[in-house]
Amino acid sequence: MNMENIIAQRPNKTIYRDGDKCIKVFNEDFSKADILNEALNQARIEETGLNIPRILGVTMIDGKWAIITEFIEGKTLAQLMEENPEKKDEYLSLFVDIQLNIHAKTAPRLHKLKDKMNRKISESHLDATTRYDLHTRLESMPKHKKVCHGDLNPSNIIITEDGTPYILDWSHATQGNASADTARTYLLFCMNGDFDLAKKYLELFCLKSDTAKQYVQKWMPIVAASQLAKSTELEHKFLLSWVNVVDYQ
Repeated sequence: MNMENIIAQRPNKTIYRDGDKCIKVFNEDFSKADILNEALNQARIEETGLNIPRILGVTMIDGKWAIITEFIEGKTLAQLMEENPEKKDEYLSLFVDIQLNIHAKTAPRLHKLKDKMNRKISESHLDATTRYDLHTRLESMPKHKKVCHGDLNPSNIIITEDGTPYILDWSHATQGNASADTARTYLLFCMNGDFDLAKKYLELFCLKSDTAKQYVQKWMPIVAASQLAKSTELEHKFLLSWVNVVDYQ
């Protein structure tokens, strides 16, 4: 395997390209269970028929775990938005269509979104009263079984030269309520500093899916709380401001 062509680096992983293969190598201290779960998630999503890079192998390279997938040639939707600002609304519409297509799928063996959120809220270090309120709210929300990406943003979508979209990074995938997934994407846009795009995204998603905006908003404190445990200091402050929002008009 050729490990010379680095295409991306993160604090806990390095991603290489070797011809038509993409090799994601994790740091030695990265949880083996999380790595194997990511590969399993991706294999289960493959079965839905969505356009995603196929898993080609899970192995160890120089004592580090690695996931090998197909390399998808193209540009991310985030790059295209930046390079073609006049087409931003068109790309946003495509982004929402892709997310709706994800939510139209089911994968019964994925972990349940509510179980994951309950666990994350318990790990959030919020006070007991707030945690109780959030657990209660979460339990009262409708139970669905739709595929939820868990981290969908324009950087996780590659558009090939012929216009085919491929969806990357399924490490956070679960099955559950699509509006929780939508709330997560809205908060990701906000944390990226693009509040205007976040607002447009939410309005467009609700229009295309025939979902009440207030319903998605009810998920936001719950989703924000579930993201606190692994957030940076800046993200933590922003997410906490959403946790403390009680009701929406």
